[in-house]
Parts: sequence; structure tokens; C-alpha cells
Amino acid sequence: MDSLMFAINNLRQMEIIDLNSGSKMGYIKDLKVDCEEYRIISIILPTQKSSWFNKNNSIEIPWEKVKKIGVDVILVDGSDVNMENE
Repeated sequence: MDSLMFAINNLRQMEIIDLNSGSKMGYIKDLKVDCEEYRIISIILPTQKSSWFNKNNSIEIPWEKVKKIGVDVILVDGSDVNMENE
């Protein structure tokens, strides 16, 4: 089986879509990587909400929730996503 390889820059340009609702979640802001095992742990997306006090929250989606990487979108199971304060 051929494995597909994507550059990080290409992944960041792909829109994240929730399979459950069909909603657009945004674009990848950052990746959490396990450097010892050479694998992606999760993807980080910015939230759509902005606040007056400039508190940045992010959405963390575990890599196991990524179901399909297409040509220009990434399909994820968006149930049980974690909010992360930065």
C-alpha cells in the first residue's frame, strides 16, 4: 500500500470539516508532535470567537479523529473536541 505524504504547509492550507455536522471548523493553526515516536498527536485550530480581553482559545482535535485527508479538505470527527487556553 502506498502511503501518502503531505507537507505541513499543505496541511495548513486545507480546511477542516466536521463529518457529523458538515460544518467548517477552520484551518490548522498548529500541530502537536511526539518527537520520540515521530507522529502527530493532535491538530490545533483557532476558535471562531474573539473576546474583548483578547483571551485566545483553541480547539484541539486528536489525530485519531482525523478520518480522511483529501485534496483540499481534512475530514474529522468533531464530537468531543477539547478547548485549550493559550
